[in-house]
Amino acid sequence: MAVYTHLGAEDLAALIANYDVGELVSAKGIAEGVSNSNWLIETTGPDGKGARYILTMYERRIDLDDLPFFLDLMDHLAAKGCPVPRTIHDRDGASYRHIDGKAVAMIEYLSGVSVDHPTAGQAYSVGKALAQNHLSVADFGQSRVNDMALAQWSATVERCGRDALAGIDPSLPVILDETLAGFAGSWPENLPGGVVHCDLFPDNVLMLGDEVTGLIDFYFSASDAFAYDFAVTHAAWCFSGDGRSYRPEIGEALMAGYETIRQLGDEERACLPLFARGACVRFITSRAEDWITTPADALVTRKDPMDFVRRLQFYGEHASGLFARGK
Repeated sequence: MAVYTHLGAEDLAALIANYDVGELVSAKGIAEGVSNSNWLIETTGPDGKGARYILTMYERRIDLDDLPFFLDLMDHLAAKGCPVPRTIHDRDGASYRHIDGKAVAMIEYLSGVSVDHPTAGQAYSVGKALAQNHLSVADFGQSRVNDMALAQWSATVERCGRDALAGIDPSLPVILDETLAGFAGSWPENLPGGVVHCDLFPDNVLMLGDEVTGLIDFYFSASDAFAYDFAVTHAAWCFSGDGRSYRPEIGEALMAGYETIRQLGDEERACLPLFARGACVRFITSRAEDWITTPADALVTRKDPMDFVRRLQFYGEHASGLFARGK
């Protein structure tokens, strides 16, 4: 989340008036993430008792033709009982609107906080929630090509340019070239899958104690292998923020929680080392591009791609034993 576009109080009040949520009381920009502008909106509420919502303006990476897919997915998962915020539809029944030529959507506000240093109990609950999502998409009925997958990683490297990548760290271009060459012809296909989150970092999970109260930010969701989505979550949750330290208790709890709801097959397990390294490359490349292209005046904190280079190196040395059954 971030704020790239600044909306005045009159603009926001006029927008909110299209929804049955009461009148605007306050709006606060949220300075997290990298792709969209977001505000915490407080209104008088449809019943006059006050209410909160998240307002998102879609700025980067999202093809607006995909927006109904993302919002429909959230509504589907919420209807299935997953801890996912529903979309607030306007008085005409639309799930999003346009302002100043950009799409905006109102999303249900869910209580809870994102954790910086998760406990094993929290990781266990996140594993369960992830598996619940995987089972709940069986009858979603829509699909989307993952445009942040293997082919895109190589394209991002070319877009960034090796000189710019070397400006982040001199070793980065060689690491990416060698790793991507190793993926060629070896990426698994035809594993169990469906529409998955693809970006379930701790800041996309809301918790109260050990309870997951919200899974948010589904704007990278796409059709892919469930095991790949698990690997993304593992890479996001099981390390210190800078990627220098692996936390085995978190990895074990995440896996245990997931498998209380859905068992990973032997073939899926065997693919996890490759998927984990792929997940690292996905975030190295997207973070590198953001590092290079984010405007200097944007209310956003850039994320260091080298945090995931360290994870990549760890998986390269340890992943084969890390994901063996019983670990």
